[in-house]
Amino acid sequence: MYDTSDIRKNLKVLLDGQPCVCVDFQFVKPGKGQAFTRTKFRNMISGNIIERTFKTGEKLDKADLEVRQMKYLYPEGDRYVFMDQESYDQIPLTADQLGDGRFYLVDEMPVEVLLWNDRPIGVTPPTFVELRVVETDPGFKGDTSTNTLKAAKMHTGCTVQVPLFVNEGDLLKIDTRTGEYVERVRK
Repeated sequence: MYDTSDIRKNLKVLLDGQPCVCVDFQFVKPGKGQAFTRTKFRNMISGNIIERTFKTGEKLDKADLEVRQMKYLYPEGDRYVFMDQESYDQIPLTADQLGDGRFYLVDEMPVEVLLWNDRPIGVTPPTFVELRVVETDPGFKGDTSTNTLKAAKMHTGCTVQVPLFVNEGDLLKIDTRTGEYVERVRK
């Protein structure tokens, strides 16, 4: 069981008998009355957003999820195919089940697939991935006085804010938890 003080982003709980992941929360302590936590959870099966308010001290059930190491193989239409490393079974997942994690998938990448009642419901990519820039504005030399950022489109389809010196074709290290640029990779 989780307490309301344990609520944080990516916390996986059971709401109404369905596994859900916390996407946003806000602790509120009004001048009068009891403190509470306003939350937004995403149902990991249907993808629906559920808004709930919990009073301080309320309990939440843990989602009984199994984590299995798999390898991402390839996209197939609107599905993404993963392979179990032990049994070689292939499991397709939809873009809704993957959420934003689909933007960080690279062929042959090892990932953690979340299963609920032996049914795949989501994927946790590695914390850091290396992605190639396919589209960005040209960089400027000498403009280093501020932390100015520009948008760069990666080969997987996501857009990341990067420093001005990043050019098309550069390989970048991206944090999958926040979607932020970490560093340029030299190879």
